[in-house]
Amino acid sequence: MKRWLFAISCAVLLLGGCTAESGPKRTEPAKPNPVHEQSAESPGEEKQTFPLTGLPAEGDVHQRVVGVMINNHPKARPQSGLRQADIVYEVLAEGDITRFLALYQSELPERVGPVRSARDYYIDLSDGYHAIYVCHGWSPEARTRLERGGTDYLNGLFYDGTLFQRVSFRKAPHNSYITFADIEKGAEQNGYAWTADIAPLPFRDDEPSGEKAETVRIIYSHRAYAQVEYRYAPEQKGYYRYSGGEQTIDYDTHDPVAVQNVMIVAARHQVIDSYGRRDIDVTSGGKGYLLQNGVIQPIEWKNVDGRLLPYRDGVPIGFVPGKTWIHIVPELAIVQWK
Repeated sequence: MKRWLFAISCAVLLLGGCTAESGPKRTEPAKPNPVHEQSAESPGEEKQTFPLTGLPAEGDVHQRVVGVMINNHPKARPQSGLRQADIVYEVLAEGDITRFLALYQSELPERVGPVRSARDYYIDLSDGYHAIYVCHGWSPEARTRLERGGTDYLNGLFYDGTLFQRVSFRKAPHNSYITFADIEKGAEQNGYAWTADIAPLPFRDDEPSGEKAETVRIIYSHRAYAQVEYRYAPEQKGYYRYSGGEQTIDYDTHDPVAVQNVMIVAARHQVIDSYGRRDIDVTSGGKGYLLQNGVIQPIEWKNVDGRLLPYRDGVPIGFVPGKTWIHIVPELAIVQWK
């Protein structure tokens, strides 16, 4: 019998007030999942796989990862290029508005956007993949981080009208876009490497186990635009994403976003200024959920060399080959499923 497991009134309290963590009924400790790291190049083997999706490679497995800050304000939807990202982090920026860090490696869309400003915790997540970091604007903390070096980046503040273009069908600050041809051009101008040896993520080759969950909601606030839903699509062996009740599609192609892994992790959030900017702890680990193949299971997450990875009873859990979206939330109580 389908049922919602949490009261929606608890969901609107982003920064406290609902401290109990609820989740699926605890099953017997799972046997360790067969996890293996997909090799981008295996001696003696012709077959190659992309390091961040585990899927057969039809392109350059040494393409360097590019991380792009993508606007998720309601006036920025639908976005361009999200569906081609291998990994997308969705994290709160100000208020109940989230922002995306989209990581590209196996597929490079023609253009991506709207591009938005940097925050320091997004830089941390991008650095976990040694990505070229693309943004338009920055918070004071992010500016300090980027200007002191260590991260290759392109900021639209310095390339507005050259590498970055303003589109006519949206108004600022929701109208900055960049093509991947111009990202490559910017990388060349700045002497950034365009290829890299990328450590692969761990992937599983068994069937995920857990509690059946065909619809999962993440309720950042009571406002409809701040509510995310994933619906399991058996033909995709993955999930279609909805935001504010509307399916997440690509602006240019109208194709829907479909993902095979959805990881939701709880981390400490703290508002640090009058503008509403946050400090978010993406290093200490904690509890979360993992959605794969229509089931949900409780997990622990760890930051391993800058990458947020799922564990169960201390054992790493492999991702299903395909695309991955990772939500960083202030409380697991804002997650519901049926």
